[in-house]
Amino acid sequence: MVMSWTNQSSVSEFLLLGLSRQPQQQQILFMLFLSMYLATVLGNLLIILAISTDSCLHTPMYFFLSNLSFVDLCFSSTIVPNMLSNHILSSQTISFPGCLTQMYFFIVFIAMDNFLLAVMAYDRFVAICHPLHYTTKMTHQLCALMVTGSWGIANGNALLHTLLMARLSFCADNRIPHFFCDVTALLKLSCSDTHLNEMMILNEADLIVIIPLVCILVSYICITCAVMRVPSTKGKWKAFCTCGSHLAVVSLFYGTIIAVYFSPSSTHSAENDIAAAVMYTVVTPMLNPFIYSLRNKDMKEALIKLFSSGKTAFIEELPSLRVLERSSGI
Repeated sequence: MVMSWTNQSSVSEFLLLGLSRQPQQQQILFMLFLSMYLATVLGNLLIILAISTDSCLHTPMYFFLSNLSFVDLCFSSTIVPNMLSNHILSSQTISFPGCLTQMYFFIVFIAMDNFLLAVMAYDRFVAICHPLHYTTKMTHQLCALMVTGSWGIANGNALLHTLLMARLSFCADNRIPHFFCDVTALLKLSCSDTHLNEMMILNEADLIVIIPLVCILVSYICITCAVMRVPSTKGKWKAFCTCGSHLAVVSLFYGTIIAVYFSPSSTHSAENDIAAAVMYTVVTPMLNPFIYSLRNKDMKEALIKLFSSGKTAFIEELPSLRVLERSSGI
């Protein structure tokens, strides 16, 4: 039997209280988040374009990196534009279906971040610990299968939590002390029994967070053991440098996730949860392109080629533009 969302809840919309209620702070925060979002869009698009246009980067590692950039771009776009538009329109409301839709995509992209970071750690493990078998193990088919499987699991998990949330009733308080529709914040507002939702969150956490994190830790333990057996200091440094960017992103992402969802409830406060959420929804997607491009020689060269080819194309186009100007009498 199919039931509509409106039949399940007397609340037709929620109020996102945002980051601050003080007008002076709101103006500063708006400009700050707008600039951070633009940097996120530009940085991740440049990573995707550089990888797609440079044949030297058509390898498993950069295939996963381009997917991570796409996910980070979508992750930030799920939350920040709505927050900015609410500020411009002086509105804090989001409809009940709109809130569930935002929650769905939030769960999809945060799960994809987990899976892609784990897959990238496995890729580094094979490259460093089994370099002679790298091309035979990390085939195009396996890479595509891992990414496709990750998308399938992430969407299935998001659909499950969204349907479970849709069956709940929200009777009175519709104020969400957050800047997006977070699962835990919504559960606190429900006047229904949320035991099943909470149980599924705990069970799914093993699949979505714990298992990828364990895979990353095991991969890097094996990598560290393999690198320590390398006789030359230069060889050790080179091996660790190939993992430095990925380790920085992993530390930043999982540090904030664990702080929000796996710390004791007694240590939680609305301010701390919002600050941590800003880190993994806004700051991390913005920093990832800079971390990978600044610490990676191949990415630097690819970005230089991308800018050089764009400049060359523009210069080659100038004569035709001048002819067009003369013919149109401009």
